[in-house]
Amino acid sequence: MKSRCKEAGCSRPVTAAWRFAPLLLALLAGCAVGPDYVRPTQTLGADYKEAAGWAQAQPADDALRSDWWSLYQDPVLDGLMQELLQANLSVAQAEARYRQAQALVQSARSGFFPTVGASAGATRSGSGGGVASIGSSSAGSVNSQYSLSGNVGWEPDLWGRVRRSVEAGRADAQASAADLANTRLSMASTLAQTYFRLRSLDAQSRLYAQTVAAYERSLTMNRNRLAAGVSAQADVAAAQTQLENARVQQLALEWQRAQLEHALAVMVGKPPSAFALQAAQDVVRVPSIPVGLPSRLLERRPDVAAAERRVASANAQIGVAQAAWFPDLTLSAQSGYRSGQWAQWLTAPFRFWSLGPTLALTLFDGGVRSAQLEKVGAAYDEQVAAYRLTVLTALQEVEDYLVQLRVLEAEQVAQDRALTSARESLRLTRNQYDAGLIDYLSVVQVETTALSTERATLSLQADRLVASVQLIAALGGGWDASLRP
Repeated sequence: MKSRCKEAGCSRPVTAAWRFAPLLLALLAGCAVGPDYVRPTQTLGADYKEAAGWAQAQPADDALRSDWWSLYQDPVLDGLMQELLQANLSVAQAEARYRQAQALVQSARSGFFPTVGASAGATRSGSGGGVASIGSSSAGSVNSQYSLSGNVGWEPDLWGRVRRSVEAGRADAQASAADLANTRLSMASTLAQTYFRLRSLDAQSRLYAQTVAAYERSLTMNRNRLAAGVSAQADVAAAQTQLENARVQQLALEWQRAQLEHALAVMVGKPPSAFALQAAQDVVRVPSIPVGLPSRLLERRPDVAAAERRVASANAQIGVAQAAWFPDLTLSAQSGYRSGQWAQWLTAPFRFWSLGPTLALTLFDGGVRSAQLEKVGAAYDEQVAAYRLTVLTALQEVEDYLVQLRVLEAEQVAQDRALTSARESLRLTRNQYDAGLIDYLSVVQVETTALSTERATLSLQADRLVASVQLIAALGGGWDASLRP
């Protein structure tokens, strides 16, 4: 046994050294250049400025769930939301982008594994074969060559280039998943706002239907009074003008509602010709919306989460750029058969193999690596600024909708008082007209004011509903960072 080792040229110290090779590679593989990621800091404030008197949500409060639209208790809206989540094309686009990001993560992970290949070939070549001259021979030859080989190559991730690439790809995929959630939230918010605007037009249509019917009765009454000689032609003209103006405004509501209905059709993935929404009689109430602390907004807004994940991806790209400054180690092996005859092709004497490492280091590149490092560093700073701006914008939106809802609620109270007064004024004015104390022109003026007040009340109700949807979207719509893959 000892003589065989000597013949082979081996020795115990060499064998012992090779035993430590896996340990050495493991230690090198544990080294990953580049900065470790730390989330950028951003001042948020202890509470919302405009949240005075608002219901505060506790961390474990599940009132604002992912199906937040159920707070409005409208079955039609619930059905439209389900159709939107299944068939909306903007959501489908965002979902496809997320699958692309997942594929890129898998592509980056492939760098951890060796590449294995195989090749086979057959060539036939010849030389000579010309006319013989004095003192030379014309020995031509034709050769055949057959080969079959396999090769394995592996580049150990000594400096963490692959790991940082996977880290960046995973962060990009998580950002894409947050973008998908943000698209769903945005489209659901848009659908709810469009739906409530449409329902407001339904209520206004009912108001104008009742108004036109009342104005028609007034016109008929004035014509009868004119025929009886107790009314003037001016009263009939005023009643006619009032009726036609109401009809014009009623017709304007039709195209406005039709356009909103067309928008809903597109959002649920249907052509407008295949979608119809019947008018509803019920009035939706503004629900109570719990508001959490500003610090919770970082975990509740998908756009904030997406911006933060892009910062993490940019940070990992710095490590990828820094790894280019270190040498690359490639381990490769090749083995196969090569012969000029089929019968001898797969016999041992015609077998060949090669095995060996390759260490490569770029010594001069004209500043390419330095420029790339500066580029990814600037890209990181850009993403940090974008993240902080997204956080501040999110805080602004919540504050804006909080104060808007609070003021709209106060406006609603005042508007209800104005509506009550307008109705009472109209009742008293009609009584005066019936008693012959005033002409019909005075009635027309009061009826116009009452109609305007009625319509303003309905519009204000719609504004409150729309603002409540916007606040829910600003709070994240029930999304949570724990849902991030």
